[in-house]
Amino acid sequence: MASINLTKVIEKFKWENLTPEIDASKIKVTQPDINRPALQLAGYFEHFETTRLQIVGFVEYSYMNNLDEERQREIFEKLLNNPLPGILFCRELYPNEIFREVALKYGVPLLMSKKATSACMAEVIRWLNVQLAPCISVHGVLVDVYGEGVLITGESGIGKSEAALELIKRGHRLVTDDVVEIRRVSEDTLIGSAPDITKHFIELRGIGIVDVKALFGASSVRDTQSIDLVIRLEDWDKDKEYDRLGLEEEYTEYLGNRVVCHTLPIRPGRNLAIICESAAVNHRQKKMGYNAAQELYKRVQNSLTKGRDEDD
Repeated sequence: MASINLTKVIEKFKWENLTPEIDASKIKVTQPDINRPALQLAGYFEHFETTRLQIVGFVEYSYMNNLDEERQREIFEKLLNNPLPGILFCRELYPNEIFREVALKYGVPLLMSKKATSACMAEVIRWLNVQLAPCISVHGVLVDVYGEGVLITGESGIGKSEAALELIKRGHRLVTDDVVEIRRVSEDTLIGSAPDITKHFIELRGIGIVDVKALFGASSVRDTQSIDLVIRLEDWDKDKEYDRLGLEEEYTEYLGNRVVCHTLPIRPGRNLAIICESAAVNHRQKKMGYNAAQELYKRVQNSLTKGRDEDD
């Protein structure tokens, strides 16, 4: 099961740790969803998701502070006697001494954010969905071409990195070379990123390692990109039939999500960078409702129909 250290979450959102006595580095967050414990504060603990981060807003805070001390202690004991990864108080709200005392007793970290509750929840859920999404690593190069994430795959030495370098020189942006970490953040979206070790580096055979960010500037790289199109490079096979019209899309699958895939045969004289650019723009046009192959097919059909009418 994917997990993320609570310390990393705290650092990411710049939350204040109200219980430094508790070692947050030993606590893992395993769920991208959060819970607002309003029903639990009212005494209903059926179906309580104890593995989620708990977020306390103004309504929950007001309710718990209006309880008498005896009821507070009773409810807080039931709430905090669970393996909660942490409780976040939004709007700079501060838990009272009874809450803090019981939290320390059961080792539940208390955190505080300055942000409004709804905005904080949306931000946390979005970020955790990406961090905890199912993840695989594939061999390839991911480049942002005109806003489309183009994943270039193929055997080692076929020219993936060289094509990426040419695309970068033409103003596009590198996400990762050699290893692409793919996360499934939704049923429609795959996000690609680079491992921390190889981020912003390209390996060119005969030259070695090239730092793209240092050579071409910060505008030539980005950390993540959705994967919209896959281009598979392979050696030219004269006996193989290659698609010349593109009337029907081919797909490849990662983590259960289908992505449009084009197979490009490699032979001397073919400019891979320009072909990748064209494929990205063509894919974008299709998403906007225009398909050049279908337009050609319509013209041919209309021409044949017109010719038959003239013969009649």
